[in-house]
Amino acid sequence: MKIAPLMRSAALVTAVAMLPLATAGLAAVDARSAPQFGKLFATYQRIKASYVEEVDDEVLVRGAIDGMLAALDPHSSYLDGSDLERLETLMDGNYQGLGLSVTSDDGAVKVISPMRGSPAEKAGVKAGDFVTHLDGKLIYGLELDEAVAQMRGPAGTSIRLTIFRPGRDEPLDITVVRGVIELQPVTSELQQGKIGVVTVNEFSRDVGEDVRSEVRKLRREAGGTLKGLLLDLRSNPGGSLDEAVALSDLFLTDGDIVSQRGRVKSENIYYRSESVYRGEAAPGVPMVVLIDAGSASASEIVAGALQDHKRALIMGERSFGKGSVQTLLPLTQDSALKLTTARYFTPSGRSVQEGGIEPDIAVPQLSDPDRAKRAKLRYRESDLRGHLVNEINLDDKELEGDTKEDPRFTATPEELEKQGIKDFQLHYALETLRRAGGTALLAQRR
Repeated sequence: MKIAPLMRSAALVTAVAMLPLATAGLAAVDARSAPQFGKLFATYQRIKASYVEEVDDEVLVRGAIDGMLAALDPHSSYLDGSDLERLETLMDGNYQGLGLSVTSDDGAVKVISPMRGSPAEKAGVKAGDFVTHLDGKLIYGLELDEAVAQMRGPAGTSIRLTIFRPGRDEPLDITVVRGVIELQPVTSELQQGKIGVVTVNEFSRDVGEDVRSEVRKLRREAGGTLKGLLLDLRSNPGGSLDEAVALSDLFLTDGDIVSQRGRVKSENIYYRSESVYRGEAAPGVPMVVLIDAGSASASEIVAGALQDHKRALIMGERSFGKGSVQTLLPLTQDSALKLTTARYFTPSGRSVQEGGIEPDIAVPQLSDPDRAKRAKLRYRESDLRGHLVNEINLDDKELEGDTKEDPRFTATPEELEKQGIKDFQLHYALETLRRAGGTALLAQRR
């Protein structure tokens, strides 16, 4: 990973690369911009002289910075003090709170996904929920960082979330007991038929190495030979770009993994296979990768690389569609900019911005009783205000293809429950691998 002293790159919905701050000093302001800066300074002077109450300079400067960044895209932001500390604890994978990945949607706090096994997930919070009140106090319009800070607290304390859930007429009150969130980035389980399932929950430090260890463990449990491997990236909001490259490299031996392209030449980087690991972690083993609308950024890098190289069959639902790279640029010892500096592209040159990764086989989550209601208000990058537009100008009709019902998938949640199927997407992927018969699935992809 690219780590600067006392500062680690991390994010829940973004792939973050670390770059050094230029030491040559600030670039001179273009003469044509001088009038605009004049307006900014004039506004500052008028506020200081005439506002109804005295305003601290720090408040005005912070507001100006936040306003500039908010005018760019949803993923650029200013971080200082506690915000940087939270970034660091997220990278370490250990903090106290609810275990929610959230974003701001027109002033509302919207849940991207609850982390697996977290207090929020156990209490019933779901992806797509809007959190409107905390302990009865309205949080609409708050800065996202402030709302997140209120949700966090010592383990063992409780907080009441008032939630608006699309598809329901009345708001829900859900009480969550905060816990110590010791994220398990990677878990695994050997399924019937010697099929290994590796679940990657988020891309924090050493995820590539963790997956390699889990694959080795699964092989031992299978008696030395795996018949199939399922990589579950559903509801994985992303994280470290370097770890996405490392995980992809475990299963690729040739060609590019991902490229990032920015406005300046120094930001154009190609990440190639065999740069992190030599050889394959599971040579010749048929693979399926599961994704859904909560699979974002780093998850999309992995899915796109394995799809383009025909190393795995991608199943599930179209992913989130977050195809930009954020760079953490230090300003002072305790402040930094998280700035969008590049777009990333899959090995074949595809940008996933807005459109996401389209699965080879679209499999709806039939075991979810709220699936139909949730699908109507499904939330992706293209729904964010101010999001970057895909350079190839995708037709909206192309992005709506995953809303069409597939006549092959008609079972109801009640019917599946009677069969003991609690996770239809996982069940379908496992059955596909069991039917694959060794290398047949790989041949199908090629």
